[in-house]
Amino acid sequence: MPNFLLEIGTEELPADFIDSAINQWQHKIKQNLADEFLYPREITIYGTPRRLAVLIEGLEEKQPDREEEIKGPPISSAFKDGKPTPAAEGFARKQGVKVEDFHIKQTDKGEFIFIHKKTVGDATTSILQKLIPQWIMGLEGRRFMRWSDGDLRFPRPIRSIITLWNNEILPFELVSGSTTLKSDRYTSGHRILHPAKVKISSATDYVASLEKASVLVEVKNRSQKIEGEIKILADTVGGKADIYPDLLAEVTNLVEYPTAVLGKFESEFLILPSEVIATVMVKHQRYFPIRDEKGDLMPYFITISNGDPKKSDIIATGNAKVIRARLADAQFFYQADCDEHLETYLPQLENVTFQEDLGSIHDKVNRIITISQQISDQLRLTEQQKSDIEITASLCKADLVTQMVYEFPELQGVMGEKYALISGESPTVARGIFEHYLPRNAGDILPQTLNGQVVGICDRLDTIVSIMGLGMMPTGSSDPFALRRAANGIINIIWHGNLNLNLSQLLTQACEEFTTAHREKKSPLNVIKEFFLQRINTLLQDELNIDYDLVNAVLGDNDLEYNQRALNNLLDVRKRALFLQEIRNNNILIQIYETVNRSTKLASKGSLKTEELHLEKVINPDLFESISEQEFYQGLSKLLPISKQAKSESNYQLLTDGLLEINPKVSSFFDGENSVLVMADNEKIKTNRLNLLGLLRNCSRVLADFGVIVK
Repeated sequence: MPNFLLEIGTEELPADFIDSAINQWQHKIKQNLADEFLYPREITIYGTPRRLAVLIEGLEEKQPDREEEIKGPPISSAFKDGKPTPAAEGFARKQGVKVEDFHIKQTDKGEFIFIHKKTVGDATTSILQKLIPQWIMGLEGRRFMRWSDGDLRFPRPIRSIITLWNNEILPFELVSGSTTLKSDRYTSGHRILHPAKVKISSATDYVASLEKASVLVEVKNRSQKIEGEIKILADTVGGKADIYPDLLAEVTNLVEYPTAVLGKFESEFLILPSEVIATVMVKHQRYFPIRDEKGDLMPYFITISNGDPKKSDIIATGNAKVIRARLADAQFFYQADCDEHLETYLPQLENVTFQEDLGSIHDKVNRIITISQQISDQLRLTEQQKSDIEITASLCKADLVTQMVYEFPELQGVMGEKYALISGESPTVARGIFEHYLPRNAGDILPQTLNGQVVGICDRLDTIVSIMGLGMMPTGSSDPFALRRAANGIINIIWHGNLNLNLSQLLTQACEEFTTAHREKKSPLNVIKEFFLQRINTLLQDELNIDYDLVNAVLGDNDLEYNQRALNNLLDVRKRALFLQEIRNNNILIQIYETVNRSTKLASKGSLKTEELHLEKVINPDLFESISEQEFYQGLSKLLPISKQAKSESNYQLLTDGLLEINPKVSSFFDGENSVLVMADNEKIKTNRLNLLGLLRNCSRVLADFGVIVK
């Protein structure tokens, strides 16, 4: 069976684009071929800094011939007075058939015209020639560019194209302005190790041919080579390298034939905090640090070269000069910063703008302090705890104006902790300064200390209220202030720390503070509440794996009471969702679902308020006509106090046990030999029965809205 190779030869591509392009092609190419009824045996995508390629193996020579039934216009618009209308004639013309070939078929939307059409499959080569431009121009990414006088956009200029059908060139041209690139069988080898052109004889020779030219086109092979060489080199100095997955992925896509090179720097730099040295190495130089058996940094690093392996010593010396200069700068910054108490940097925050309409970072810190006091009051903290939190809040941004953080912004919070300890602050305050930034991204650790948790919530809450108060809402994929991540952080911190906070009250207070400071602006409170409800919904489903209908059951479907309850107590909404999932998984939920769900839906036809839990106020036993009503009433008289207790104690197992006990009585009320017609002709009897169901619904609502649960 034929094989096909496409290679786009380029100037050096951004490392992050290579992985993105490979992922896009893996989905797009397979789908495009399937849309054309082509199902190859294997599709392999390759990427290096100077090329993207796909090898498609096991293709058919042509599409399969196929018979299709194609739907046309409805009969009412296809014929008028027995004659075909322009709509019918146009459909026939488009499909290449005659009106006489029509047949009529009944559908759920009425009668329509259909035809049976036999389509002869096109040659696979002609389909590929049609798809290649889509695969090239359809790639998405950031920082695309134009070159020469053309309109074609790509991350870097395209310099060559290979299109091989087995061992034959499949003619293809890429036109951009006055430049026309014609496909051939020649590509570039390694820029240093094999600067000559490389001839690809056939599609399946691609990988081997380039390997001979010192190019490893398979990302996995380059990554494995890098990782293996790093471990060997680290072992030669008795250490172990920190192999960060993101860094490994980046350097893999910066080289075509990687060589790990061991470098060394002066031990005197090890007096710097290890985070500083690691940041200089990893973030700025793309080096892999080496640690000893105790986990302490050693005066060595490993860099990945794309040059001549024979010149590794020269490469190591050059990189050592670079890291030495960077570490010398860091040492100067560190010593200068340590000469000042962290508190002395606070006035400089007035010169750092948070947002044009929201003032300086100093203003933001003041707002953080205010919110921290409100949280401390809610949590009923001790005076010492309140004092620690207030100090943490006041110093949490001070390191932003230090020389070290100005030069290495990634170290914000990290240096704040270091400088706080040097300034004589307590370990509790110092750790809180670092932790208030956590989590920094998805998958990051959460703050472990109360100081870090409280100040982290305050910082994010201020950002959300302030930015959304100005009307800057996140839309679609656009969220420049990372408000979704901030809201997720608040929710996860509260859940992780089991903080008994009333988020609704905090939002109300923060919005009042905002409108007081910005009288021309409307309160963003309702919008922010809805925003947080959406984030709670997402986190319950995506991170806690709660079924969507159970999430809707605890948050309510446009249910203001449930919405408010969730924001008032985030711990409770999580507990109810997890409990519902648990009793679904162990088949308890299904035992009470039918009766409670049916009762909930029928109760909506009545007028009983959802918060009503008093039996005597709404039920008249004198109106009972069946023993099933009396038994239902007696069951409710036992269930109602259980529901009140379950609500006050958040004991949802107690409530579930009560619902299981009353379940047979409700079943008899609906379907037993003494069952009754709820919607009786007598209005008083009907209302009485609806109120019985309403009370059961209200008891179950202590846990969830069973009306939105799907069986």
